[in-house]
Amino acid sequence: MAPLLAIGALLAVVVAVGLVALTGGAGAVVAGLTDPGVVTRYGITVVRVGADAAAAVCIGSLLLAAFLVPPQKSGTLAADGYAAVRTAGIAAWVWFVFALASVLFSAADGAGRPFTEVLRPQVLLNFVDAIEQPKAWLWTSLIALLLALGCRLVLSWGWTTALFFLSVGGLIPVAVTGHSASGGSHDLATNSLLYHLVGAALWVGGLIALLAHARRRGAHLPLAASRFSKIALVSWVVMAASGVINALVRVSPGQLLTTDYGLLVLGKIVALLVLGVFGHQQRQRSVRDLTDGAGGGQLVRLAGVEVLVMAATIGLATALSRTPPPQEILAQPSTVELLLGYVLNGEPTAWRLLTDWRFDLIYGTAAIVLAVLYLAGVRRLRKRGDAWPVGRTVAWVAACVVLLIATSSGVGRYAPAMFSVHMVNHMLLSMVVPVLLVLGGPVTLALRALPTAGRDAPPGPREWLLAFVHSPVSRVLTHPIVALLLFVGSFYGLYYSGLFDAALNYHWAHLAMNGHFLLAGYVFYWPVIGVDPAPRRLPPLGRLGMVFASMPFHAFFGVTLMNMQTVIGEEFYRSLNLPWVGNLLTDQRLGGGIAWASGELPVLLVMVALLIQWARADEREARRRDRREAATGEQDLAAYNAMLKQLAEQGEPRK
Repeated sequence: MAPLLAIGALLAVVVAVGLVALTGGAGAVVAGLTDPGVVTRYGITVVRVGADAAAAVCIGSLLLAAFLVPPQKSGTLAADGYAAVRTAGIAAWVWFVFALASVLFSAADGAGRPFTEVLRPQVLLNFVDAIEQPKAWLWTSLIALLLALGCRLVLSWGWTTALFFLSVGGLIPVAVTGHSASGGSHDLATNSLLYHLVGAALWVGGLIALLAHARRRGAHLPLAASRFSKIALVSWVVMAASGVINALVRVSPGQLLTTDYGLLVLGKIVALLVLGVFGHQQRQRSVRDLTDGAGGGQLVRLAGVEVLVMAATIGLATALSRTPPPQEILAQPSTVELLLGYVLNGEPTAWRLLTDWRFDLIYGTAAIVLAVLYLAGVRRLRKRGDAWPVGRTVAWVAACVVLLIATSSGVGRYAPAMFSVHMVNHMLLSMVVPVLLVLGGPVTLALRALPTAGRDAPPGPREWLLAFVHSPVSRVLTHPIVALLLFVGSFYGLYYSGLFDAALNYHWAHLAMNGHFLLAGYVFYWPVIGVDPAPRRLPPLGRLGMVFASMPFHAFFGVTLMNMQTVIGEEFYRSLNLPWVGNLLTDQRLGGGIAWASGELPVLLVMVALLIQWARADEREARRRDRREAATGEQDLAAYNAMLKQLAEQGEPRK
C-alpha cells in the first residue's frame, strides 16, 4: 500500500508543478508585491499537495474505523478499526508537518518575500498576523496535531467518531480563505468549495482506506465496500454540483477555452467524469462480487488505478488553486459586493425581503435535504401501515420553510448588511426554527423508519443515532443549566464581547453564527417541548421553569440594545455606506425592539405545546389506569374502598 501512496503523491506533485509552470500560475504576482522567488512559487504547490493528500488519508481512515467496519460489542474498536486509526494517526502527523510548511510558504507568497526571510520568528509572526492564508494553515496544523495525538489515545468507537468529525473540520480553515473567499460572489464560491473539499476528502480518503483494508484482508470487507459505495456516489454528486457552481463564479462559459484557468476547469471536469466511470464499475463489479462471496481482487485492481487517477486530480486541483481566475483580474467589484459577496438592490422593503432571494448553499440546501429525508421517512412508515401524526410533519416542514426563508430570502440577503435585519434572522433561527424542529420528532421518526441491525449484525445508522442520543455529549448539552447558558448567554456573549464586530468581516463567521443559533435553540427546546425522548427527562414543572427562566434575560437583552449609545459593528456598517441606513444607532435600536418583541411568539408556541403535551399525557395515564382496572377486575378500586372503610371504623368513637 505504501508504494502505491508514494507513487500517487509523486504523480500529484508532478501534475501540479507541471501545470502551474505551463499556465504561468507560479509567475503571477499580485500588484504591489515583489516576486517571492522560485523556491516559494513552486514550494507552496508541493506542500499544498502533501497536505491535501495526508488530509484525505487521515479522514478516510477515520471514516473506515467509525462507520465502515463495526466495533466490538463492548464499544471498543475491533482490530480493523484499530489499524485504520493508527494509519490515520500517521497521516495526521504528515498533515501537521505539511500544514506547518504551508504556513511558511503561504506567508512568504502572500508578502512577496523569499522563503528564507520568513524563517525568522518575528518576521513570520508579523506576516501570519497580517495575512489570512498562513493564519488558516496554522489553525489546520493545530487540528492535525490534535488528531495525531488523539489517534494515539483512543480505543473506543465514540471517540473515533469524534475524531472523524474533527478531521473533516480541519478542511474548513483553508477552504474559507484564498480565491474563493475574496472578490464578488465569494459567499457562493466559499460554500461550494466547502462542499467540494469535503466530498473529495471522503471519496479519495475513503477509497484509500478501503483499499488498505482489502489488502490486509480485513473482516467485513463486503459490508465496508457496500457502505463506501453509497458514500462515494453521494460524494461524486456533491463534487460535480459544487465544482460547477464554483467554476461558474470564477470563469464564464466563454472563457473555458480561451483562458488557462478555464482549461484547467475543463481538465478537472474530465477527470471527475473518469472517476465517475471508475466508481460505477466498482459498484457494478467489485461490490457485487464481494456480496456474492468472491474475493477482493477485482476491488484492489480497480481501486489501485482509481487512486492514481485521483492523485492526478489532486494535482490538477492544486494547480487550479494557484492559477488566478480571469474574472478576478478583470472585474472590479463595488465595496458592498467586496464585503458581502453580492450587491443589494435597494432599501429592504417588506416585499423585497420576501422576494429578493439569494440561495444559501449551506443552510438552504440543508433545509431542502432535511424536508426530503423527513418526508421519505414518513412515506416509509405509511407504506408498511404505520401511522405518523400529521401535526409533526407539518411542524417539521414548516421549520424547513422558515430556515429557507431566514437564510435564502431577502432576510438572509440583507442580514449581513443591516443590524435590524440580522436580528430578524437571529430570532427566526434561534427561536422559531428550533421550536418547530423539536415538535417534528425527527429522532423518533428515524428510529421507526430505519431498519434494525439485528442481534449479531454490525451496527448501522439506527444504532449510531441511538448511541448519539445517549452519548455524554448529548447529556451535557441538554443539561438545563448548560442549555440555558448556551441559549441565553449567546445573546450577551456574542454582541457585548466584541465577537460580533470581528465576525462581520468574514463569511465563514456568518455561517458559524447561524449554526450556533440553530444548535443553541435546539438543545434548549428539545428537553422542554421535544417529542423525542431527551437524554435528561425533565418533570413538567422543570420544563416550565426553563421557559420562564429564559424570559427575563431575553427581554433585558432587547431593552439594553434599545438603550445603547454605541453602535455594535460600527466600522463594518459604515464601510458599507448604505444610503437607506441614515442612522446606524436607530437601526440598532430597531433591532433591539425586534429582539424584545419577537420573544413573545416562541414563548406562546412553547406554552401551547406544553399544555397539549400535558393534556395528552393525562389522557394516556387515564387510559392505562382503565386498562389496568379492567384487567384486574377493579381490584385496585375495591382495595382502596376497603382501606377507606377501615380508616373510618378506626376513627369512630367507642361506645
